[in-house]
Amino acid sequence: MGKLYLTTTIVDRKNGEKYARLYRDCHLTVTFITLGSGTASSEMLDYLGLEATEKTVIFSVQEEEVWLNLKKQLRQKLHIDAPGGGVAFTVPMSSIGGRKTLQFLLEKESYQREEESVLKDTVHELIIVIANRGYIEPVMEAAREAGAYGGTVIQAKGTGMEQAEKFMGVSLATEKEVIFIVTRREQKNAIMQAVMEKAGTDTPAKAIVFSLPVTDTAGLRLIED
Repeated sequence: MGKLYLTTTIVDRKNGEKYARLYRDCHLTVTFITLGSGTASSEMLDYLGLEATEKTVIFSVQEEEVWLNLKKQLRQKLHIDAPGGGVAFTVPMSSIGGRKTLQFLLEKESYQREEESVLKDTVHELIIVIANRGYIEPVMEAAREAGAYGGTVIQAKGTGMEQAEKFMGVSLATEKEVIFIVTRREQKNAIMQAVMEKAGTDTPAKAIVFSLPVTDTAGLRLIED
């Protein structure tokens, strides 16, 4: 108890309700669900037995033991490790804005915080790219050339941050596409560098790139093998 994670689950949209139902069965009623689309190459889709379909993306804040139970259920009940099953991964959270928000997300009144620690030896990284809408292809072309298998895209709109355009030449008040790419840690730097060079702030895509450590996964076994 004490470690908090943002869990992200990405599945074909036709299976989204089954996954949402499993979350509720595991007493995870506070979830955030949005729509996305896959970008994997046709060769990788064929290899994994996937189709280029629309996606459902489910976000939830969990404690470590809750994630471990959910991962077990994802594998046993929904067979997430099977080809086409989907992917779920966790990212450690460093802070949450206020106790009321924390209680809402965890659906409980008590929470014992652990001492902060430095993450070491993580196997995967989550690369997040925020780009102007309409520039998925140059972003993913650069990422694939550097070793990425594919990504998931979410439509978004930035608000506020008026100083961002002056500082970086990027407006966060326009329509955006947020691209999530899960990759092995040793590939992260090459992928990020490629995206920055071919779709960065000096290009029409105006992409911002950052990464977060992924502490655990389900559904990536075939890629790892």
